Amino acid sequence: MSFLTLEARASKIFFDEYNFWVILKDGRQLSIPLSYFPRLSQATTIQREMYEISGDGIGLHWDELDEDINVPALLSGKVSSI
Repeated sequence: MSFLTLEARASKIFFDEYNFWVILKDGRQLSIPLSYFPRLSQATTIQREMYEISGDGIGLHWDELDEDINVPALLSGKVSSI
């Protein structure tokens, strides 16, 4: 894993019709198809908006959806398996 992957920290997230967007603190932007995250793709707009950014941007958590995403893992291409 490269240094840039290890240092990836989210500052903001948002969604459009088809994608999950992660804005990183260093200015990079990730766009990941929602279909890669079944819980998020099946969630309502309100449920998607009820997230927490933890660990100074390393983790993303949706309590109601029981979804946890590791931001550095996103850069490595790892996505939800459920």
